[in-house]
Amino acid sequence: MKKLFLLLIAVLCMISCKDNPVSKKIQETKQQVSNTKNAVKEMKDVQKDIERLQQTEPMTNDDLKEWLPDELHGMKRISYKAGHMGVLQIASIEAVYANEDKSKKFKIEVIDGAGQMGASATTGMRMLFSQDFEEETENKIRRTTERGGMKVIEEYRKASNSSSIEYMQDDRFFIKGTGTNMDLDETWDNLEEMDADKLG
Repeated sequence: MKKLFLLLIAVLCMISCKDNPVSKKIQETKQQVSNTKNAVKEMKDVQKDIERLQQTEPMTNDDLKEWLPDELHGMKRISYKAGHMGVLQIASIEAVYANEDKSKKFKIEVIDGAGQMGASATTGMRMLFSQDFEEETENKIRRTTERGGMKVIEEYRKASNSSSIEYMQDDRFFIKGTGTNMDLDETWDNLEEMDADKLG
């Protein structure tokens, strides 16, 4: 009986150990179940929004250009591209900002989920944001988290000190910010400064 008790304690210790493969598998399974539930819930919400977005007029290139600031945290806008997804009937814009010696750069990309094609294009992106995940290697970190009360996907590449953050604004606009020689907090500061609330 004593041996059985000791064996039971040993098994419980093994399962509770973070690096134990059994424990890892249990955690992965829990995560998959949670993600499936999140995806089902998000799909129900998406169905409600698709019809509304399909009837919404997408922003024009001029509207999107007007939204872009000339400067951002001391960096000047060095390029922009509007309407590059126009062939797909999707409103979009991207711009790049850089400091004087171009050692730091920030790129903003926006896709408008309004209109027939825009609503379809951003549906898959919204499903991605319903998932919860976290991964880390010696070179990068990629995970879902919350910033500014919103669900975001962030990635940080350690060797190059570069980062990217993606999110959905108002369940309509897909926004991605990429910082070169910037950590995640710097990239997020630039995204906040862009003031995506003024889109649409």
